Amino acid sequence: MPDHIVTTVASAVGGGFVPDCSRRNALSTAHTTGDPTGGFTLAELVVSMGVLALLIVLASQFFNSAATVTTLGNKQMDADAQARQLLDRMAIDFAQMVKRSDVDYYVKSSAASPQRRVLQPGNDQIAFYSAVPGYYPSTGSQSPVSLVAYRVNSDSTLSSYNKMERFGKGLVWNAVSTADTPVVFMPIPVASPLPAAELPVPPPNPLPAAAWPQAANMATDAAYELVGPQVFRFEYYYLLKDGTFSDNPIISPHTSLSGMQDVSAIVVDIAVIDPKSKVLLTNAQLATFSTSGNANFLANYTSGLTPGQLRTQWQNTVNGITTLPPPALSGIRLYERFIYLSPPVL
Repeated sequence: MPDHIVTTVASAVGGGFVPDCSRRNALSTAHTTGDPTGGFTLAELVVSMGVLALLIVLASQFFNSAATVTTLGNKQMDADAQARQLLDRMAIDFAQMVKRSDVDYYVKSSAASPQRRVLQPGNDQIAFYSAVPGYYPSTGSQSPVSLVAYRVNSDSTLSSYNKMERFGKGLVWNAVSTADTPVVFMPIPVASPLPAAELPVPPPNPLPAAAWPQAANMATDAAYELVGPQVFRFEYYYLLKDGTFSDNPIISPHTSLSGMQDVSAIVVDIAVIDPKSKVLLTNAQLATFSTSGNANFLANYTSGLTPGQLRTQWQNTVNGITTLPPPALSGIRLYERFIYLSPPVL
């Protein structure tokens, strides 16, 4: 009996009292080791805010860089589109050029007198007959020929100042109108007096006046249209049939153009500025690029320059300019294209 009582008491102690103590100890331990506030320390907040600020700065720089690259890309695409449109239009007109020995052309030439000598400092001009549509008069039978001319307008009073224009004068057939000038033949000049070497013998007296002087100056005409609003510099030279490059379209012993007989191609150089960059410059500042003697002048072609050299000279000039806003200068694009002519008819 005593043994049974002792065993029962021991079992009660082992099964009842010890677990209760263990639970109280566990609860006490959990209560004393937990964080009664549940927040972050000041150091943790400072580190978190610093990391967040760094991420924001990096993200903003990334987006700014992406915006800059996109803007520059759009500027170049605008300039490329303008140049492509103009040069393609020129290629069509030049390919359809009427090449006959009995018609005149208004083209630049550095030949010495008595040959054709037409010097064009600054922006060049060119005029010729071409088998393309033009702006025809309202009456009379339309011929398939137009007088085509290109110029960068230098009249500061006009809205087309420092912009590329195309003259497309649709011509009527000969003898169908007394008011509208048709295609004229030598010795009637297109836009400027003929040189002595190209006059018949004996020369007519008085000498015939130019049929369309507005193709060689800045006079206004309804047949002029804006084809390059962002083109502000225009220069061209010749690839001759002997393989040389020159600003004289005549190869000795020839003394006259005679249907552009010595010219294989006309090499065109243009300078274009995109619209967003153009607003950073005044018209007076833009005109400095085509004003001979100005520090910003994009040089004329001189005989001896090979393809690409004129464009390189222009680029070096643009890179060296310090008097104009750099964002505007970065928007200037330079282009050069060979435009081949068809063989002469006569």
